[in-house]
Amino acid sequence: MSTMSPVAKRLAKHARRLKITLRRQGWDGGRVRALDIRAGDTVQVLAGKDRGKRGVVERVLIADQRIVVRGVNLMKRHTKAGVAGNMQGGIVDFNGPIAYANVQLVCTRCDRITRIRHEVAEDGARVLICQKCGERYERVNS
Repeated sequence: MSTMSPVAKRLAKHARRLKITLRRQGWDGGRVRALDIRAGDTVQVLAGKDRGKRGVVERVLIADQRIVVRGVNLMKRHTKAGVAGNMQGGIVDFNGPIAYANVQLVCTRCDRITRIRHEVAEDGARVLICQKCGERYERVNS
């Protein structure tokens, strides 16, 4: 007899499935890793139908290793009208998520796509450094 509750079994099954999916995508041995890109950062798309487009990150889906960028990967959702009449039916455009590996950060100083380096500042805070210009990457507060 199993000592796990049905909820715990379902969560364990979901975790195994997620690990297999991430491993298939080539992510860090199937482990979910922290992303350097956050909401509000500007990124450029490297691959896919929107290659070359720049946009601002709206959301970061860490568990799926995907991000949602404004104006990139536009999708359509066909919705029915609500029963009470409070929701209008029709076609809704929305930004779909894209893989984290298909975008690259744009430096706020030199305005070029770049990889970033992690360093520890004099005050002990971890900072991001642009690999192209060597300047500290400053996040834009919006």
